[in-house]
Amino acid sequence: MNPRIVIVGGGAGGLELATRLGKTLGKRKKATITLVDANMTHIWKPLLHEVAAGSLNSSEDELNYVAQAKWNSFHFQLGRMGGLDRQRKVITLQASLDENGVEILPQRELAYDTLVLSVGSNTNDFGTPGAAEHCIFLDTRAQAERFHRQFLAHYMRAHAGQTAGSTIDIAIVGAGATGVELAAELHHAARELADYGLDRIQPDDLRISLVEAGPRVLPALPERISTSVHQTLEKIGVKVLVGSAVAEVSAEGLTTKDGSVIPASLKVWAAGIRAPAFLANLDGLETNRINQLVVRPTLQTTLDDDIFAFGDCAACPKGDGSEQNVPPRAQAAHQQASTLAKSLQQRLQGKPLSTYRYKDYGSLISLSRFSAVGNLMGNLMGSVKLEGWLARMFYVSLYRLHQTALYGPVRTALLMLSDRIGRSTEPRLKLH
Repeated sequence: MNPRIVIVGGGAGGLELATRLGKTLGKRKKATITLVDANMTHIWKPLLHEVAAGSLNSSEDELNYVAQAKWNSFHFQLGRMGGLDRQRKVITLQASLDENGVEILPQRELAYDTLVLSVGSNTNDFGTPGAAEHCIFLDTRAQAERFHRQFLAHYMRAHAGQTAGSTIDIAIVGAGATGVELAAELHHAARELADYGLDRIQPDDLRISLVEAGPRVLPALPERISTSVHQTLEKIGVKVLVGSAVAEVSAEGLTTKDGSVIPASLKVWAAGIRAPAFLANLDGLETNRINQLVVRPTLQTTLDDDIFAFGDCAACPKGDGSEQNVPPRAQAAHQQASTLAKSLQQRLQGKPLSTYRYKDYGSLISLSRFSAVGNLMGNLMGSVKLEGWLARMFYVSLYRLHQTALYGPVRTALLMLSDRIGRSTEPRLKLH
């Protein structure tokens, strides 16, 4: 029997790893590669803010796991992981239900020889009262689409004459990349909606408050970039509130710890991350306080050599001599997928495993059509700040690199051509 490699989680890292291993080990019948995910389709998580604003039609940019598996010689199993038996080397997949609660697939077990966990992360509301009840998170496509429907509903009510001349108050908690990019994308959407005739709410009537507990926006990036982004956001009309920790969320808005009230009919929580809760009780594997699995530089879990973890769900040392862990970023998951693609082949050959060392190539932030800013890092040029059109082109190229890893260069080029043609025949914003 071929060695069985099971990858749980079809996000950017998990899907890239399954595709790479399928093209090598799976195609040559050297191992059986199985990808497990609770959804049938994949969309790149850094694009969810565009789905929420309507700038991106998720139905057109999604990838079907079944088709990707066929094209790249791996298998796909629909299901959500619910348990692990390390002694028997099986995982439990929960029953899958349709939208009416009818069972599609029963609970079942899946055996492995090597298990790779890449289940990503969820937004961390830090137990803030009312956050879970009144805020929308942007962890999944369904959540992003839910926000978009609510956003459009305000415009449709105004267009029908029910709330003419009213305003829309939106509060975004967390001024990291997601919060900043969503704020800019929503202001762009407001201008597009007015151009399409939904102009009883003008762009200036869309009042967005970006609320950050820390002293500045984009705290993970250099201060010069943070300052530039802050100025751009205020220039386009976003109210930026730093040093404002949220104490409570209600249906009417937010209350900060200093007693200030921020009115908002739509509220998005985009501050902090934690790994899925089920990892904290996964047959004794070591986890940290935010449920991440603790792994060694080989990306093996500390207590089981047959189980690997990477991406946002793993607490992995940077490998630079510091005590810091790898940050939860798409580039880290991509790097780790590349390392594991080599390591799992070495493992089958009985060779020592490669170790992972994080390389920071910089960060890029898109402010919709208004601007883009970021820094690129490399051995030869150090840190270089980018702004405007050039930064925007580099930002777009990140998604194209992800597509190239999944589809190959030829199909990615065809997708780029299709996108360009589509822009001339489709609305600039999703209007439903």
